[in-house]
Amino acid sequence: MTITQLEYILAVEKHRNFVQAADSCCVTQPTLSMQIQKLEDELGIKVFDRSRQPVVTTQIGQEILQQARLTISEFYKIKDTVNAGKHEISGEIRLGIIPTLAPYLLPLFLMEYLKQYPSIELKIKELTTDRIIHGLKNDDLDLGLVATPLQQPNLIEHPIFYEELVLYVSKENAIYKKKYAISEDINPKELWLLEEGHCLRSQIENLCELKRKSIGKNQFEYQAGSLETLRKMVERNQGITILPELATMDFDEERLNLIRKFKSPAPKREISLVAHKNFAKSGILKTLKNSILEALPEQVRNNKDTNVLSL
Repeated sequence: MTITQLEYILAVEKHRNFVQAADSCCVTQPTLSMQIQKLEDELGIKVFDRSRQPVVTTQIGQEILQQARLTISEFYKIKDTVNAGKHEISGEIRLGIIPTLAPYLLPLFLMEYLKQYPSIELKIKELTTDRIIHGLKNDDLDLGLVATPLQQPNLIEHPIFYEELVLYVSKENAIYKKKYAISEDINPKELWLLEEGHCLRSQIENLCELKRKSIGKNQFEYQAGSLETLRKMVERNQGITILPELATMDFDEERLNLIRKFKSPAPKREISLVAHKNFAKSGILKTLKNSILEALPEQVRNNKDTNVLSL
């Protein structure tokens, strides 16, 4: 039994296809099949039912695959320990980040981080929280940058900072005349929201108790896919939206004038690096966390972990 054979069976489990699994491992399909056959012969069991398409894992095969994930994780911890001893930070990291964070956080730290750690290969995808959770559990991602707490078994959360949420209101809205606002001031019929699937939408629904309120039918309903769309809808079509603090950092004076803060304690979202409990590259996680913290605007970095919204 070899580490390579274990990696091959995990690839087949992921792709449910021997050809695609071989491509992902950069080997020919006959080579991959031969090595898996050798492993099955050695163990005296069948990991996969090849008679079905896509390929199906056998009952005993599921237990073997679970152990294979643990074994490979522990194997790579050896390399991580050696690199840490040499003070080397290197390797590939697949990072998922939520769309309400990516445009505002990545430009702050990414290029400096890659410059500081040239041996790291960072592959980043913008994904919703549900897809990041799925990716972490299925080994499609190594780390996630998401709003927490997630309360997901087998995932470990490493909080980094707390981002205040603010109101962005049109001049025609009653809240514009206020210095500070409370959630009860918000008319749900005037509130522009992100589409379903975004964690920020869930947090805003909890903040405003939208699911408990009888909103009734609107003449027009629009669910946006980005914060920039929501901002423009407020500027051009009146109404209200709620933005995370980092999304307002490059606002000009005219846009800053449309921001209204919540009455203290202001609602916040917790931003964390999330990894599977078997994630081995603790050195890379630490460098990412430190680089993000150093790049944050001081006012965000100094926010306290009070009034954190649930998902």
